[in-house]
Amino acid sequence: MTPGRRAPASTPPPSVQARFLAFDLLATLVAVVAHDGAVLFANAALEDALGTSRRTIEGSSFPACFTEPQLLRTALEGAGSNEFAALRYDAWLLRHGAEPLPVHVVVAQTDRPGEIVIELLPLEQQARQEREERLMDQAQANKELIRNLAHEIKNPLGGIRGAAQLLEMEMQSRDLKEYTRVIIHEADRLQTLVDRLLAPHRRPHVVGDVNIHEVCERVRSLILAEFPRGLRVVREYDTSLPEFRGDREQLIQAVLNIAHNACQALSERMAAGDAELVFRTRVARQVTFGKQRYRLALELHVIDNGPGVPPSLQDRIFYPLVSGREGGSGLGLTLAQTFVQQHHGLIECDSVPGRTDFKILIPLP
Repeated sequence: MTPGRRAPASTPPPSVQARFLAFDLLATLVAVVAHDGAVLFANAALEDALGTSRRTIEGSSFPACFTEPQLLRTALEGAGSNEFAALRYDAWLLRHGAEPLPVHVVVAQTDRPGEIVIELLPLEQQARQEREERLMDQAQANKELIRNLAHEIKNPLGGIRGAAQLLEMEMQSRDLKEYTRVIIHEADRLQTLVDRLLAPHRRPHVVGDVNIHEVCERVRSLILAEFPRGLRVVREYDTSLPEFRGDREQLIQAVLNIAHNACQALSERMAAGDAELVFRTRVARQVTFGKQRYRLALELHVIDNGPGVPPSLQDRIFYPLVSGREGGSGLGLTLAQTFVQQHHGLIECDSVPGRTDFKILIPLP
């Protein structure tokens, strides 16, 4: 991208730029422009996206940074004549030495005459934010559904089991008693399922200092004990990650559920001797998830080289009682998501054949 011709106005004085320095903390691309489109300020994210220095961007014509500059010029004219407070549209941002970037443009007035803020959201990022919001809403709906359904099942289940026990005591026929034993056995199985559904909502949140690598090592030892052959567990740890406040046992269970699911999907790879499970930790900076922005966050990846999540299940894997494995309860990932959300975090899944990546995000202090 070659910025447009310099506007007559010179680069804004340091006092003007100082007012906008907070925009450098944002991951979204932000420019502050005059009504004629001259750039008064460009944040660091925009500088990186354009591949051009801030000194070059500031003072140039911002509409010239787009494949269709007239769209932004029209928007700026509308803002200048107070036709709207904010305007949104999609566009392509030109970049130096790279393909144009599809962005969602938000043009908004400020409380100062002659200044307009333009925020650019890469459409990939916008889609990610929408997906995260969908996951959060889905998890909350699942939580309410599980609690209500479990309570509705629990009461009549106790009555059914009790009635079957009384009936068994009255029966003399061994064949008929076999039927009552089936009723009692199935009632007990359903009771166990209900207890598992309610477990994360009953257990108190025990908060302490958590080292995520201790959590990973505990899960690693449990996994290797259950799957001792044909599996290689790779550790890629960022040792700079700080401890944080959380429930260690809940996080162990969450990571274990994800890792255990991965290992079950790796059965064929284990038989061939080339199954691989990766635990990777990183620090994420200036990230937004769960509708909030965090300066720092823990990023834990659990990656396997299995067949991948079937496309038909990818949008539903965190739903309760949804399983891609015959005989699976469909509760492992639901409980993992619940435990992570109790730490104000989120789990995402990116899966293609040969690589499935479950990413856990948890805010750090």
